[in-house]
Amino acid sequence: MIFGRSERGKPPVEPVTLKILVAGGFGVGKTTLVGAVSEIRPLRTEEFLTEAGRPVDDTTGVERKHTTTVAMDFGRITLREDLVLYLFGTPGQERFWFMWDELSEGALGAVVLADTRRLEDCFAAVDYFERRSIPFVIGVNCFEGAVRYPVEDVRRALDLDDDVPVVLCDARERVSVRDVLVGVVQHAMEYGAERRQAVTT
Repeated sequence: MIFGRSERGKPPVEPVTLKILVAGGFGVGKTTLVGAVSEIRPLRTEEFLTEAGRPVDDTTGVERKHTTTVAMDFGRITLREDLVLYLFGTPGQERFWFMWDELSEGALGAVVLADTRRLEDCFAAVDYFERRSIPFVIGVNCFEGAVRYPVEDVRRALDLDDDVPVVLCDARERVSVRDVLVGVVQHAMEYGAERRQAVTT
């Protein structure tokens, strides 16, 4: 179905647009995820890693990575005729975290990508969204050669609340990423409904 059009004889549907953040540690697959699912050519702000940055850029476990996001990644996906997601990938390195506040403005929810070989790298993102009451889903990016842990083990290791979804995914695969994004929207809607109910009771 063509975007912006409805069934024959019906007026065009004005889609709801939602903002979703994609966060996580350095080299966890944020740029790959946005690129895998975006229906437009994704905007990327990548720069090559330099020798000068080696003292502050920990490339342990991602030695083959030669570029880094310095501002954001941006993409778009139409989940339904009436629902469009705008994806904003956050920079993973600590020296660029000052941008997170601006990127998170107006976000419905977030995906926190995790690599089980470097699970501690996503603690900062988890803490950030918890402190700001932004609903998020943990997407465990299943890298080749990495041990596959049960989601409950990941939940315990990250000390997550029981209501935070943890899902296995492949950031390279469109269908896998789409399912994670659907999960973010569903979780954010449930989270919002629970908060509204708590206010009225």
